[in-house]
Amino acid sequence: MTLRLLALSALALAATGAAAQPDTGRDSAYVVGVFEPPTGDLRLTLDDAIQIALERAYAVRLAELDTETARSQVREAYGQLFPRVDASSQYARNVVQANPFAGSSAGNIFSGLGAIGWLAFNENARTDGDPTTQPISFMEYNRRVGEGQAAVGYNPANNSNPFGTDNQFTNTLSLSQPIYSGTALAAVKGARSLVEINQAAEAQRVDETIDQTRQAFYRALLAQEQAAVQRASLDRSRETFGESSLLVAQGVRPVLERLNAEVDLANAETAVVTAAASAEAARDQLLLTLGLPVDEPVVLVGELAPPEPALFQTVGLAAASARALDVRPDVQQAALAVRLNEVQREITRAGLYPSLSAFVNASYSGNVPDDRSFITTPDPADPFTFETGSSGFFSDAYWQPALTVGLRLNWLLFDGFQTNRRIQQNQIAVDQAAIQLEQVRNAAQLEVAAAVRQLESARQRLTAQARTVETAETAFAFASARLSEGVASQVDVRVSSQNLDLARLNYLQAVYDALVARSAYERATGTIAPEPLDLVPPSERPAVVTPVTAVGTD
Repeated sequence: MTLRLLALSALALAATGAAAQPDTGRDSAYVVGVFEPPTGDLRLTLDDAIQIALERAYAVRLAELDTETARSQVREAYGQLFPRVDASSQYARNVVQANPFAGSSAGNIFSGLGAIGWLAFNENARTDGDPTTQPISFMEYNRRVGEGQAAVGYNPANNSNPFGTDNQFTNTLSLSQPIYSGTALAAVKGARSLVEINQAAEAQRVDETIDQTRQAFYRALLAQEQAAVQRASLDRSRETFGESSLLVAQGVRPVLERLNAEVDLANAETAVVTAAASAEAARDQLLLTLGLPVDEPVVLVGELAPPEPALFQTVGLAAASARALDVRPDVQQAALAVRLNEVQREITRAGLYPSLSAFVNASYSGNVPDDRSFITTPDPADPFTFETGSSGFFSDAYWQPALTVGLRLNWLLFDGFQTNRRIQQNQIAVDQAAIQLEQVRNAAQLEVAAAVRQLESARQRLTAQARTVETAETAFAFASARLSEGVASQVDVRVSSQNLDLARLNYLQAVYDALVARSAYERATGTIAPEPLDLVPPSERPAVVTPVTAVGTD
């Protein structure tokens, strides 16, 4: 179907040289009157027109996108039930580092830690049994340590703040899995209801587009067949004028009859021009409805006639109303709106209950100084001799991992009754939606009843007009025959011809009204594309598109 639509659109945009498309629609391949499809023109059936309209209609395309948006929102709502993974990384450069113990006496504690080494050295000197090693003063101990550090190029003044680092790196990976969340579950349900609402809105736009396209197509066919009737009337007027001129020339009839026939011929020519212009205007309006260029050559394929009797359907008001309430998109949309508001109430109420989730937090942090050199004492018995070394950037001394797992419970215990007030507001919205649903259902029943009455009226008018056309054709044939026998005047023939034209035009209008009424009935009952209704039996259908081209012919 899509490929066929593309082909039809391409033909409409570049009609010259395009091949004619076969009619596969419900309407028969019949061109009204003397219209013959020229080579290369686009042959457009009713089904083709509907397909093009559904493909190009702005309202339908926007409704389809709304439905796609709602489907995406469903997937988004499901995402609240899936695990959430967050990763973060941070680097900080400490340009100026503050002393964390500034302004307190805690610094004396760390400055006194050097006395521990001095005490240990003196205790070892007294107990090692070596007379050459004697205890020394604290000042002497610090002097020897300083000389040893200076010998390896170490200056303690360059590390005045041992608690700060020049570079800080923090890398964190967090995983959270909801175990229970009433809000998330209700949100999924609400998103699904929104999809159904948008689908119903899309179906309603489709129904409207089909109905509008049908009316435009039927209107174009009506104007085309009305033009055919006027051309047939022009042919009769020409023939009548020729006979009148001959009879006047023979002296059989007065000149007045020829003058009247000449006036009738001029009026018929004017009517043909007017009808042709109306047919072109109706065709252009159809193309505009389909979104196609109005200057493209298009041939309408189909006849403005009631359907076949095999497709007859008996219309019952009760059954039609019941079906409309079941399948009409606007009724479904209103019912879904009630459900959507109920879901919104559930989402709000879920805020009163706790939510439970599991989490895992993993981190890898580093505190890396610019100067990563260090000094050691290779001989524990000689605390005044030092060696230097340097650590790598990713040394384990600077980088540390961490891992935390647990459960998180969130429960709103009191919010000043705000949640309860929102629940009340949601309930009001549910009640309003229920009232709107009742209103839509009543409006649907009223529309169905009006459509059924309109359909029945169209059926009766169509039957009456069909019989009127048959009577008018018989009267015209009888008047023509009497004229050829010399027992009737041109006035009788002209009046019969005018009555026949009027009867045929009224019949065409009745057919158009019946088709529009059928489409309105299908739209009212939510069955916009069922098999068509048979409004008139075949025996009562006049052949209104067959021109009468000879006086005295039936």
